[in-house]
Amino acid sequence: MDLIGHLWLGLQTSASLANLFYCFVGVFLGTAIGVLPGLGPTATIAMLLPVTFVLPPVTALIMLAGIYYGSQYGGSTTSILVNLPGEAASVVTTLDGYQMARKGRAGAALAASAIGSFFAGTVATLLIAAFGPPMANMALRFGPAEYFSLMVMGLAASIVLAQGSLLHAIGMVVLGLLLGLIGTDVTSGIQRYTFGIFELADGIGFVTVAMGMFGLGEIIRNLEDEEQRSAIVSKITSLWPTKEDWRRMTPSILRGTAIGSVLGILPGSGSILGSFAAYSIEKKLSRNSSQFGTGAIEGVAAPESANNAGAQTSFIPMLTLGIPSNPVSALMVGAMIIHGIQPGPSVISEQPALFWGVVVSMWIGNLMLIILNLPLIGMWVRVIMIPYQYLYPGILVFCAIGVFSLKNAQFDIYLMGLFGVLGYVFSKLGCEAAPMLLAFILGPLMEEYLRRAMLLSRGNPWVFLQRPISATLLVIAVLALCSVLIPSFSKTREEAFVEGVG
Repeated sequence: MDLIGHLWLGLQTSASLANLFYCFVGVFLGTAIGVLPGLGPTATIAMLLPVTFVLPPVTALIMLAGIYYGSQYGGSTTSILVNLPGEAASVVTTLDGYQMARKGRAGAALAASAIGSFFAGTVATLLIAAFGPPMANMALRFGPAEYFSLMVMGLAASIVLAQGSLLHAIGMVVLGLLLGLIGTDVTSGIQRYTFGIFELADGIGFVTVAMGMFGLGEIIRNLEDEEQRSAIVSKITSLWPTKEDWRRMTPSILRGTAIGSVLGILPGSGSILGSFAAYSIEKKLSRNSSQFGTGAIEGVAAPESANNAGAQTSFIPMLTLGIPSNPVSALMVGAMIIHGIQPGPSVISEQPALFWGVVVSMWIGNLMLIILNLPLIGMWVRVIMIPYQYLYPGILVFCAIGVFSLKNAQFDIYLMGLFGVLGYVFSKLGCEAAPMLLAFILGPLMEEYLRRAMLLSRGNPWVFLQRPISATLLVIAVLALCSVLIPSFSKTREEAFVEGVG
């Protein structure tokens, strides 16, 4: 009864006209920034944070939360339509979503993404309401050693799900880790691998790499291949999943939601790991594993469900413990402090209307998103009907604006061009960009957690095997890598790659 009473309090709070309006503003802005490549939720929330100072605390948090999980919906749109992930969690969606669009099934891909995201968001909201404190306690059991091992497992999963040569996949992961090391070392303050270039002192931004590897690289490939270019603008016959699609994507949505809900509460890149892990598991379990990378609807439904569930369960540590699990929740913690609210467990007892109002608003926001997005699927689909000679200059402009807006530096645009050429070269060599991008994101975090673990253990490397959770994660990573060496799996992997490039 207490839970029902709390949810009723949350509904009363979030259903006020002002809160409904700002919830809609948040999810609408989130969808827009997800669709526009290069403009992420972190930058948007940072820019809008001063606006929230004049709003009541619960209203401000409802709007900021809407921007975050709304961007997970919008981020899938450009991933599917133009192979351009605006967010790290949307990278894996490009693998099959874009192939579906090229085959004239962009509508089905976008519908699968929206439906999976809505279901996952609903489940995640219920989990926050019912199991927030217990799940937060579970996350507290993770120390530096566990986080490092978890990220190792994530990289192992990216190698397993990559198509083609195992050596290529490992090489791309190593390259991503090396690129992630560029910049100033946080501990010593020494610049590493900058080669005297001042603009590299802060490192290379994720958006710059993603725009180049996926955006410009794809443009170059399309301009080279007339046949491939015409496939992008082919006529689309259906804007809704078929009965066969429903049969295939329903279990994928359920599994993706479960994986994303658990991994999302972990600080760092839980939603990113969730989307990659969901894709990897689906590829293992699906009867249509050979179709992954060539337009399997499971490859869209599972990661999209996982990243949306992870985006919302990432609020559990923030709302229950006051511990931000990502940059967005860190900004929201800052907003709470500015409004005179001390983040932590006391929020539930001292500010029940705020806690439960934000929780219930997430479900309302997800309902708004599916009502807002599904009718617009036809509009998004028409984007790929534009003749490519008119479409690619627009993509170039959006990429350049998105990259330039991060630091107002022309150098980033040049870097984007460099990574665009690399993306084209890698595609010719049969090297997937997704493992490199994941390693690039996780590399700095892995380094930091490795240092912390070694400091706490006084330099004892066995700490990663002495802690049960860490050892279990490492064993899973090793087993995953060993599975790639199984002849039958390796053969399927090579066949899928040949079909994908053919």
